[in-house]
Order: sequence, then structure tokens, then C-alpha cells
Amino acid sequence: MLDDIGPADLGCYGSEAVKTPRLDAFAKTGMRFTQAYAGCTVCAPTRSVLMTGIHMGRTSVRLNSGGVPLLDSDVTIAEVLRPAGYATGGFGKWGIGDINTEGAPEKQGFDVFHGYYHQIHAHKYWPEYLIRNSKKEPNQPRQYGTAKGYSHYQTVDETKAFIRSAVKDGKPFFCYAPWCPPHGEYVLPGDDPAVALYADKPWSKKAKNIAAMISMTDRHFGELLDLLEELGVADNTIVLFSGDNGGSEHKDVVEALNPSGGLTGHKRSMHEGGIRTPLIVRWPGRIQPGTESDHIVSHHDVLPTLAEAAGVTQSVPPEVTGLSFVAVLDGDDPKKTHEYHYWEWPRYDWKTRRVAETGLMQALRVGDWKILRHHSDKPWQLYYLPDDPAERQDLAKDHPDRVDAMVQLVEKARVPMREQREPAMPKSKRFR
Repeated sequence: MLDDIGPADLGCYGSEAVKTPRLDAFAKTGMRFTQAYAGCTVCAPTRSVLMTGIHMGRTSVRLNSGGVPLLDSDVTIAEVLRPAGYATGGFGKWGIGDINTEGAPEKQGFDVFHGYYHQIHAHKYWPEYLIRNSKKEPNQPRQYGTAKGYSHYQTVDETKAFIRSAVKDGKPFFCYAPWCPPHGEYVLPGDDPAVALYADKPWSKKAKNIAAMISMTDRHFGELLDLLEELGVADNTIVLFSGDNGGSEHKDVVEALNPSGGLTGHKRSMHEGGIRTPLIVRWPGRIQPGTESDHIVSHHDVLPTLAEAAGVTQSVPPEVTGLSFVAVLDGDDPKKTHEYHYWEWPRYDWKTRRVAETGLMQALRVGDWKILRHHSDKPWQLYYLPDDPAERQDLAKDHPDRVDAMVQLVEKARVPMREQREPAMPKSKRFR
């Protein structure tokens, strides 16, 4: 899962600006979803939805302040799979539990997690330290702008090492790779091969670097696929690729890269460009290569899907709102479909460190219809997506009964947000 990759940032999803040859080739070996959604429009809540299989109206972490932890009672994908004998590892940005909290990944079913726990820490690519199972490891030597200490390179190495170790031990594995690019500082080593791909483009430095970071991770994703082949497990491994929310909202990046394609909105928006994400799945022997699906799927569907694939559906908690889409991967109709899909996000005021007044964003989709609003004191907007995927024509005044019925589903979908409390931090620090 990449951080802040837009729904149209890959060649196989229509990008004419960013080069992603390995992902484009990967899409031809599996199934490409054309109506896939992230759990939320920002980082931490999406990770909560993905890990717990519970949508934004009920999931544990709904605030995007960076360190609100999962609860000990929350059950993650790793906690579903580890009792079945799976080695479980995570590498990159966790974002839903800082060091020594109940939400820390090693307390949520992971044998090992290496990288960043608090998402503010993850903004830096040459940090003073990285974390392994709540223990800080000095990041030395490091030299800004070079490969020395560049955290993403280390994340890739750790991801590969985990897979090698699991295969050597003869264990099935769940490898969660929430890689940080292209979010954060928008920087990479100057001699990375991806930099040269965009050196002559008439774009801003930021746009060039974001494009290069996506191409860099495309190369690294390809290296993981090569490793599976090298280890002889490619034909027995399900691989999923996705993003955590919409792409960059910076004007110069939007103009250069067009991360949302023809959709409205970007990260921090409830329009399609803010919550749509690429989703590509390869499952040799099950998925017909080179297929695509318009089945509406969201991140909360991943947990029950992997549980069914692993044969441990009995371990899926009853509070999970996601539905398995294994049947869709097999080319069949889904066994069950959602009554609705729901998203929300309470805006966070970074100055006061509180939820912004009237700042609750919400969206709900039922079939082809979608309502949304970006402030809780604003009227709902209504869109018919087949005719208006870019959400240009608000039909709320033409269909008030439909809006009312969908608002009732919003009330059904959500429960009040539990207290979203950051853990105590060291003096003058934003993370532990």
C-alpha cells in the first residue's frame, strides 16, 4: 500500500505522466478493480479500516492526528492469520499506535514491524531512528539526499528479509507493506534511477519528485515479485496492491501529474478523487490474468477476503463490516453485496489539537448513487455516478426523497466516535 497515490497515478489506470512499468505488467497477470475505495480520505483512519475490516462509521481510529492507537480489543488481519500458522510482518508506516501503546503492531498480531509507528515521524526519510517492535534503532550513517540512511530503501530490504525468512522456515506469511512514498518530504536520493526519468520535465521540483517516488516504488514492487519467483512461491502467493487515499492536492502536482484523472477531489475530499484508489490483485490459478472488475470494493473488505482465502473465516469478528470478495476474484458474482458503503472523517485542527467544529466530512454510496457533504452544517449533495463520475451535477434538489433515505442509512452506519486520545508524549515531541 502506497501513501497518497491517486486513483489515476499508474499507467494501467490511465496516467500519461508517471511511468509504472512493473505495476502495469502486474495488472495484466491479475484483476484490476475499477471501482475500489480506500477506507478513508486520509492516512490513519484508512489504516484502521484496512487492519480491522470495519468501516469509518465504526472503526476504532477515526482521527488523523497521527498517534491515536487501536484498542487491545481490536482484531487485526494479523491477529486473524497468525493463529493459523502465518508469519506476520509489517514494514513502513503503521500510524495506528505509537511505541508502547496497546495499538503498537507487535501487540496487534505482528511478529515484527519495522519502520515508523507515529505518522508524523513518517514524514522524514532520513530520520534519527527507525523502530522495530517498539525499540528505537539509530539510523546511522545518514546523509540527506543520498542513499545513506534513506528509510524507504531500508523498508524494502526489511520487507524482502521477512519474506525470505518465512519461506526458509516453511511458513505461510502475511506481509503488510504500507510503504511511505510518495508522501512526506517528497524527496529521494539524487542518484536513484527514477530521478532521471523526469529530469527534463517542465514541472515543479515537487511534481518531479512525487513522480520519481512512484516510479521508484514501482521498481521496488517489481523486485518483490521477482523475489517470490526466486523463492519458488509466486504461484502460491496472493499479492494485493493499493493506496491509502486520494493523491496530492498541491496545485502544481495536480497540473503536472493529474493524479485523480477526470475525477473531482484529491486527498482530504469525500469526492471520488479523494477516496478512490487503485486495487490490483494477483492470485495464480484462481484469478484469470488480465481481467478487470467493476465490483464496488473497499478496504474493509480485505480482512474477510484474506480470511476466506486462508480458510479461517471462523476467526473473523462479528463486528467486521467488510465482505469477502473471493468469489469476484474467481470470476463469479459476489456471494453477498453491501447495502451501502460509508466514509467519514472528522477534520482535525492542528493549532488547537481538537476536532474542528462542524468539520465532519461524510459520504455514502448506495448502488450508483452517492451523497456527500464536507461540513456537518452544510446540505447534502447527491450524484448519480454512472452519468456523472466527476460529480459535477448535484441532483439533491431533484431527488429529496432519495437523499432522505440515504441520510437514514448514514445514521444507521455510524456510531458516535470514541474518545480519540493521543498517548502522552515526551516534552516538545510530537511522537515517542
